[in-house]
Amino acid sequence: MRAPDWLTARPVAHRGLHDAASGIIENMPAAARGAVAGNFAIECDIQLSADGEAMVHHDYELGRLTEGSGLLIEKTVAELKAVRFKQTDERMMTLKELCDLIGGRVPLVVEVKSTFQGDHRLVRRMAEVLASYSGPVVGMSFDPDQVRALRETMPNLTRGIVAQRTYEDGYWAKLTQAQRDGMLHLRHGFSTQPHFVAYWVQQLPAPPPWIARNVFGCPLLTWTVRTPEQRATAARYADQMIFEGFTPET
Repeated sequence: MRAPDWLTARPVAHRGLHDAASGIIENMPAAARGAVAGNFAIECDIQLSADGEAMVHHDYELGRLTEGSGLLIEKTVAELKAVRFKQTDERMMTLKELCDLIGGRVPLVVEVKSTFQGDHRLVRRMAEVLASYSGPVVGMSFDPDQVRALRETMPNLTRGIVAQRTYEDGYWAKLTQAQRDGMLHLRHGFSTQPHFVAYWVQQLPAPPPWIARNVFGCPLLTWTVRTPEQRATAARYADQMIFEGFTPET
């Protein structure tokens, strides 16, 4: 199965078309509505709630963008939906609510967030939600294990791997060296069998995504494009950009 053409047909709004200065926060309903209005695909993140729901949110904890505090995984969907985004009246969405809001009008690129502990409940819930959704959608994750879970649970869903050249900064310190090594150079490709790659724009060009794109025919998305220089890199080395902080010309 090859990735569909619609995956790269339009720029992808990173966590929706958000603008904090205008009170539109990433991954909240207004950001999704803005992307739909601009006819941009939407990249979003999902996290697992304590009671097994797929919540649209990037951070593992409350507090940066929302009121409240604590880990999402330790709170129920009802508790999470009671929390407002800061200085707004909007609340966190479930993946089902996001799908209902979009209604298939633009493509949806769903990143499965992972604690790298082999927990596949989020992928299973994602599969349940998408079973009744007919709009264009793909799934992806940094975690090769979650991409394998996507392959096993939803074999007909277009899946991708989110990747970068190195995994030595503080964000990845929670992983073992073996886990970090297993993510390098897309060496997991024969087990994950991704249909596309999403690669960090700051580390393009790089041999692994070039090989995936030019030898194996995997479209290359690049994230997160914010500056004119990064946009030029995306145009030169990738098939489409995942962007934020500006609105591409239509």
